[in-house]
Amino acid sequence: MLALPPPPPPPPLATRKQTKQVSPDQIVISKHPIKQHSQEPEAPNYVARKSIRPPPPPLRQPPFQRTNPIIWFAAVLCLIFSLVLIFFGVATLIIFLGIKPRNPTFDIPNANLNSVYFDSPEYFNGDFTLLANITNPNRKIDVRFESLDVELFFSDSIISTQSIQPFTQRRRESRLESLHFISSLVFLPKDLGVNLKGQVQSNMVKYNVRGTFKVRVTMGLFHLSYWLHSRCQIEMTAPPTGVLVARKCITKR
Repeated sequence: MLALPPPPPPPPLATRKQTKQVSPDQIVISKHPIKQHSQEPEAPNYVARKSIRPPPPPLRQPPFQRTNPIIWFAAVLCLIFSLVLIFFGVATLIIFLGIKPRNPTFDIPNANLNSVYFDSPEYFNGDFTLLANITNPNRKIDVRFESLDVELFFSDSIISTQSIQPFTQRRRESRLESLHFISSLVFLPKDLGVNLKGQVQSNMVKYNVRGTFKVRVTMGLFHLSYWLHSRCQIEMTAPPTGVLVARKCITKR
């Protein structure tokens, strides 16, 4: 057999690197480039995100303020006043439904036409007397007439007026008042003057009587005032002995 050649000698245990000394006048160029920090800003990394609306700010409660005592006092007064009005309204309604008050009535049971003449075609003179009957038909309440005015008309023209003194009427009581109307140089339009002369010649004179009364009703502690209006149409014979022939009277509020 052939003998194998001997193996190569092993390498030295350690190899020492030799350092070269560089003089200060030499420039050393590094084999590996040195990374310099760029002063340019890096491109932002945009990330697609959904737009999120910020939540609304929380509601702030107003600071607590104490109510002025004057306002409380005024509110209490208004409440008391409202309760008093409601009480009196209900009480008045109950009393009216229980008593069922009726309006006083005005009537003319008798009348006399004493004279009608003209000083000129447009100026009228006359003498007229009527008996007024004012009645309180209520059975449970009294009434007081605080104002009474009675006016005499021919057609729509007033020719005289009279007033009655205030008075009080008991339940189911009637009162008769004699009213004397004197007309002196009262202006009448020419057509009305001609019409009145024609009625006198035909022995049928028509007058209108209007009464306006302010009535006060007493129901215990309660008092109620209102106005009444009476309308009467009367027909009489010719003067100087003119008497009442027919009448129609209506009284309402």
